[in-house]
Amino acid sequence: MGTDAVMGKRARTLARLVDCGLDLFEERGYDKTTVGQIARAAGVTEMTFFRYFPTKESLLLDDPYDPLLIDAIGRQPPSLPPFLRAARGVREAWREVPEPDQPTIRRRVRIAARTPSLRSATWGSTGNTEQAIVGQLTDDGAAAIDARIAAAAVLAALVAGLFAWADAGSTSLAASIERALDVIDPGEREGTGHA
Repeated sequence: MGTDAVMGKRARTLARLVDCGLDLFEERGYDKTTVGQIARAAGVTEMTFFRYFPTKESLLLDDPYDPLLIDAIGRQPPSLPPFLRAARGVREAWREVPEPDQPTIRRRVRIAARTPSLRSATWGSTGNTEQAIVGQLTDDGAAAIDARIAAAAVLAALVAGLFAWADAGSTSLAASIERALDVIDPGEREGTGHA
């Protein structure tokens, strides 16, 4: 079997696992759905599930955007305060990302936002992102405490924007994130330049 065929099979299996997981979470609730049920619905084994996702919650909470965020923060002028570097870097990164498959992403975020155990897990999953932002800011000369506060504040706005988007139904993900970032950095709205 060629590399393209293997990649196609992997992508189909991944999509099937996500679709079946989301269907079951919506139907039964996240806490009442097991990995075994998701695997059976997708026509694979539990071992296969764990090849794609280390935990059940990672089906909803995996974040592929961290490298993009950190790179964009690193491109911000070091003369800016850490908070603005973080906010503007996150904004720049989201402007560069193509709009994701919104129905699937919206379902994932909506389930996380409406499940108490996942709301806290969502905040917990931002820990790696927060540490990466802090690392970038401190590497560029920011004081550790300033970097931690900046990262936490910007991530709080980002998660609030994601949760609002999941329930809104009509706005795009990019618009929701822009709005959340406008609250904490109004001088950087599209077309207004640096404040």
